[in-house]
Amino acid sequence: MMVAVIVISIASFLAIIIGTATGMAGADYATGVWPAVFVAPFFGLPFAIVLLVALVIVSAKRRSREAAEAQSRAPQKRQRPSQGR
Repeated sequence: MMVAVIVISIASFLAIIIGTATGMAGADYATGVWPAVFVAPFFGLPFAIVLLVALVIVSAKRRSREAAEAQSRAPQKRQRPSQGR
């Protein structure tokens, strides 16, 4: 989902650049699908960053939980009794 949001935002950004390079004026962006294309990068890229942060947090929690489970399943080392010298 995060990759799709990034791809759509970058494609929208490139469409705006290409549209401007081909001679579209500001008034041309007010009709058709252009308002949605114009707004997509403004909301899409910050939303993708939020999704990336959420992914990092969820992955860190999962890895921490797996490490704790592996630690609890590991055989305990036997301690040698002290000889009171």
